[in-house]
Amino acid sequence: MSGSMIALIILTAVVFIAIWAIAAYNLMVHSHALVKEGWSGVDVQLKRRFDLIPNLVETVKGYSVHEKDLFQNIAKYRSMASGSHSIEERAQAEAGLTQTLKTLFAVVESYPELKANENFLSLQKELSAIEQDLNLARRYYNGTVRQYNVSIRVFPRSLIASMAGFTSEPYFELSSEAERNAPKVQF
Repeated sequence: MSGSMIALIILTAVVFIAIWAIAAYNLMVHSHALVKEGWSGVDVQLKRRFDLIPNLVETVKGYSVHEKDLFQNIAKYRSMASGSHSIEERAQAEAGLTQTLKTLFAVVESYPELKANENFLSLQKELSAIEQDLNLARRYYNGTVRQYNVSIRVFPRSLIASMAGFTSEPYFELSSEAERNAPKVQF
């Protein structure tokens, strides 16, 4: 083989590796953008639920003056959720809020006139719809996280990922089995 032939083979290999590295980088950027989009969908549903809760609490407060601790817990978890700085902190606050909402609906069982209140029934139906939408958004987000995390961990893409500063994203998971179910709002 001549020197020019060896140089051509080396140049071809370098160009091939460069094209592959660019494609791998672009795939990771695309996957990371999908993760951000997925989190945005979860965040929208959490905000919808977050905004509905004060109306729900005010409706129940009118009937239940003895449940001060419950209302304080709702306020505490709403505050924790709004002040969270990471997905893990937000998941923990939202899990606490979900549990407190379950308790709220258990308390409602003691107030038959509240269960028949048209405003409460409307809020209950809206919360149920939000919980379903939140579940779908959470599933989409976790799917995009899985795809992204796999894309940055497989070899040899992991080399590009580490050089470019790509890091794993956390799943949005609820912290206990009891918190994994949407609040039951059946009457």
